[in-house]
Amino acid sequence: MTESTAIPTEVLPALPYEEWQPTRETLHRYLQIVGKVALARGVRRNHWWHITLRNRPRGWSTVELGSARQGPLFTCEFDFFDHVLRIDTDHGGQAVVPLTDQTVASFYAQTQDALRSLDIDPHIAKPYPYDQPDKDRPFAQDTEHKTYVPEHAHQAFRVFSQVGRILEEFGAAFSGKVSPVQIFWHSFDIATQRYSPRQIPAPEGMDDATRESYSREQISSGFWYGDPNTPEPTFYSYTYPEPKGIEAETLRPDTALWVPARGSHTANYSYDDARKHDDPVGCALEFFQSAYEAGSQLAGWDSASLACWDGITDPLLRSKEPLGRHWPERP
Repeated sequence: MTESTAIPTEVLPALPYEEWQPTRETLHRYLQIVGKVALARGVRRNHWWHITLRNRPRGWSTVELGSARQGPLFTCEFDFFDHVLRIDTDHGGQAVVPLTDQTVASFYAQTQDALRSLDIDPHIAKPYPYDQPDKDRPFAQDTEHKTYVPEHAHQAFRVFSQVGRILEEFGAAFSGKVSPVQIFWHSFDIATQRYSPRQIPAPEGMDDATRESYSREQISSGFWYGDPNTPEPTFYSYTYPEPKGIEAETLRPDTALWVPARGSHTANYSYDDARKHDDPVGCALEFFQSAYEAGSQLAGWDSASLACWDGITDPLLRSKEPLGRHWPERP
């Protein structure tokens, strides 16, 4: 077996921050190109759920794109075993774009051509990277970003795959409105959001995209690969709007901490700290739960009625099955 298809032995795979940065910079822009296709061709859902990507067994995929009124149904999926972008339609068509040996400019051009070959309009409104240092340079002119190490991309996929399943388990313990576990291509993180019914007035001057994202009170739980301010892979959680005093609440495990972030606070827990533990999944779940408890209690959520341990809401089933909460407590 090749390295990329070997059976994984670690629950949470290692992903050294510095080592894979060149591949990350290129791959992030690939994701933004495909994400902007989803923005242009998806059927709009609340909080922009139609434009995010989802974990799949071989990589990351858009949701089904296209409408009954326009063009074929299609998906765009990053395959991190064959290292291609695969575009499939419900007309039976398929096009493949290599991820290796590409600049961002050539990947953009080939993706546009692939969409046209399948009778899909490839136009995106703003063909520029979002919130990146080169945000004023069109994708079509980016010949700088061209590093793609297949082993690094595959390892990053494995991390999102495992973290995604942790977030699925965490999301199953909540019976209220909860988002899919989704990959955000603009910020390159994976997360799920729990919502309360309360609508949040948007601050003056907030842009339309952010207004829709934060139109309901929410607690977000997720993971990102790190950034220059936090140069390591990290689990995170935050409550919006932030209740007063949240930074004084206790987090679990005890190495988790509150970090100031743009006038508020984010709960952070080192991915590598979790990896050192005998039960890394339990540690991650306990972290998300402790951050949720802090935010929901201070914000006045009815957490007891929203609890749904093991994904069960029916009281009769809960009384019959010896299930309940299985996440270990941490000192």
